Amino acid sequence: MAFSLRKTSDRGTVGLDIDGRYLAAAQVSGGRVTRAVSQGLPEGLVRDGEVSDPQTLGQHLKSFAAATGMPRNVRLGVANQQIVVRVVELPRIEDEKQRDAAVRFQASEAIAMPLDEAVLDHQVAAFTTGADGTPRMQVVLVAARRKMIETLLEAVKAAGLKADGIDLDAFALVRALAAPEGDEPDETARVYCHLAGVSNLAVAVGPNCYFTRPLSAIWDEEDAGSRLADEVRLSIDYYMTQPQAKPVAEVVVSGPGSANGDLVQSLESHLGIPVKVPAPLGALDGSSLAPTEDPHRYTVAAGLALGAAA
Repeated sequence: MAFSLRKTSDRGTVGLDIDGRYLAAAQVSGGRVTRAVSQGLPEGLVRDGEVSDPQTLGQHLKSFAAATGMPRNVRLGVANQQIVVRVVELPRIEDEKQRDAAVRFQASEAIAMPLDEAVLDHQVAAFTTGADGTPRMQVVLVAARRKMIETLLEAVKAAGLKADGIDLDAFALVRALAAPEGDEPDETARVYCHLAGVSNLAVAVGPNCYFTRPLSAIWDEEDAGSRLADEVRLSIDYYMTQPQAKPVAEVVVSGPGSANGDLVQSLESHLGIPVKVPAPLGALDGSSLAPTEDPHRYTVAAGLALGAAA
């Protein structure tokens, strides 16, 4: 099963965002989006970020790939309630096999799902020093329901595509929009809100994501600003209970919903902290996008592609 948060160097891989409302694919090379294509998706094929009809979705993916000439290899993203992200602190372990064993042992206590039903991975986010002077490390642990991953892969296989890896939408989002490593202070955290068919929230310090959750508020409904603010506030409160938490300095809004200036203003008013709308593709050059394309559709897809090319 393809599931990895680790860096790869698969040349020609594209990031494919299977959003609840559209498909978006982006290929990135040399700091530039070299190709980007999107297509609307019928309602009901993806519900709350989970594939509900893999065979029909596979047909749409197949026609999308054929019509756009998209490469066969794709890197996918997921964002739904079947994903758990936890931060655990362990003694610093250099040996990869020993570290994997220690993380898996810790996962049995930190993850509220049977490990035989989950796909696990982890990233070392930071190295620290304990109160007694011993070297420690902060590890971001990710678990996803195996059935959810298998259903997604079933749709991709039905389309004749090959999944080179599966990432978290939250990681892709941070990867696309965070400042280059070293250019961003690590004393504060940033909340990322991606408002699309599948809306998602991530909390990150620099390039490292420490918390994520899907958002239930529909961004294009009445009084969305207030309801989104409530969800963001609850997420910040939960994040701040973690030992490694940093104060949140700002909220970054992306996705099609970020083009709604009234919504962004309402969100900032209700939260009482700065809300920023960055360039949809971050620091990437998006000049190759057709004038008819909405660049806000490609933030997650570009971040997925960056994960494959890093």
